[in-house]
This record gives sequence, structure tokens and C-alpha cells, in this order.
Amino acid sequence: MKKTVLTFGLISGFILAAMMAIMMPLYYSGKVGFDSGEIIGYTTMVLSSLLIFAGIRSQRENAGGTITFSKAFLTGLLITLVSCVVYVAAWQIIYYNYTPDFYVKYSAYTLEKMRADGKSEAVIAAERKKMAAFKDMYDNPLINAAFTFIEPIPVALVVTLISAAILRKKSASPPAAAVLA
Repeated sequence: MKKTVLTFGLISGFILAAMMAIMMPLYYSGKVGFDSGEIIGYTTMVLSSLLIFAGIRSQRENAGGTITFSKAFLTGLLITLVSCVVYVAAWQIIYYNYTPDFYVKYSAYTLEKMRADGKSEAVIAAERKKMAAFKDMYDNPLINAAFTFIEPIPVALVVTLISAAILRKKSASPPAAAVLA
């Protein structure tokens, strides 16, 4: 199981990391907006999570064609953990070395969008205060890593549950004639 988890988890994580590395310059150049980036990001998370299905299927085939729901679910969770670790490591490198002002730009975008939507200055000021407090938290590498780690988890858990349910396959029971003999 170790080889399957590492192989599929690393590939999934590298897909997430590569897309993030591609998207960040596009944000900064203005070619892709934050709203579009979220759609692209979560689409990438769904696509990279398909490796969970492939990993569980590989584990089932390596185990003689059978796997229980719990074993399939565990395999999917472990693939998710490996993928998330790669994703977090990539974000830490990108954020602290190349885009330390990312959250400032995101905050400015959010506040401008609120203005365009006609929100009152009091609501915008309250949001600005919340975002400034979050930025202070987000600049702590441990908190930053924790928030980043949980981003792909909901998508991956749904894919893991569905994959485990679809791919579970118990060993075939012996035919009745073999039992009687």
C-alpha cells in the first residue's frame, strides 16, 4: 500500500502544485481574476483527486482484486494526505518567496468588489478590519500551512468516499458445491 499511496499522492500533489505555480503569475499579470482563479483552482483539485480513484483501484488490483470499503477509504485518505503535503509545501515556497503580497492584493480585490456591489462603507470597513486581522494570522507559517492544508480536503474526501464505495469488492465466496464437498 505504501508504494501506491506515495505514487498517486505525489502525482496528485504535483498536479496541484504545478497549477498553482502556473496561476500565480497570471493573477499578478491581471490575465486571470481571483474569481476565475478559484474556479480553475477547485477544478484542478477535482481533477487531481481523480488520482485517489486510480490509487484505490490500483490497491485493489494489487490485493488480488478485492478491497473492503474501510481499506479503500484508508488508501484514499493517505493519498489525500500526501497530496496535501506537496500542495502545502509548494504554497509555502510560492507565498513566502514570490508572492508575499498575495493576500494584500486579494484583500484589495475583495474590498473593491464590495464597493462595486454597493456595500456600505461601514460594511466595507468591518471587512477590511477582518481581512487585516486574517492577514496577520496568515503571515504565521504554521497557520498559513494549516489553512492551505484544509483547502483541498473537502473535495478529496468526497472523491475518497465515492471511490471507496464504487471500488469496494469483497472476495468471492466459494461456490456452494465446493462448500458441500
